[in-house]
Amino acid sequence: QVQLVESGGGLVQAGGSLRLSCSVSGSFFSINTLGWYRQPPGKQRELVAVIERGDSTHYADSVKGRFTISRNNAKNTVYLQMNSLNPEDTAVYYCAGVGGPDVYWGHGTQVTVSS
Repeated sequence: QVQLVESGGGLVQAGGSLRLSCSVSGSFFSINTLGWYRQPPGKQRELVAVIERGDSTHYADSVKGRFTISRNNAKNTVYLQMNSLNPEDTAVYYCAGVGGPDVYWGHGTQVTVSS
């Protein structure tokens, strides 16, 4: 069984930065892909960024150049560094892990960007 726990969310002013962390417990090496998704108020959940086992990454167009996803296999943790935040980044951010047919989700962490 794999569990994901997010941390690092909070309230920040526009132009500021936050770093989200996702701690993965259980069979970390069964996870091939780790990612961050977000759900803005009243909208559907959307992809933010993913990182593969070989450290290749993919970003949503809306965050390219501002957000960076990384993973630390020794700490079983994936990070999302978010810079130049704007109010449109306000959302609940979820960590997700994919291993074979299985998809695991964290409970989410709230990020609020004030103008």
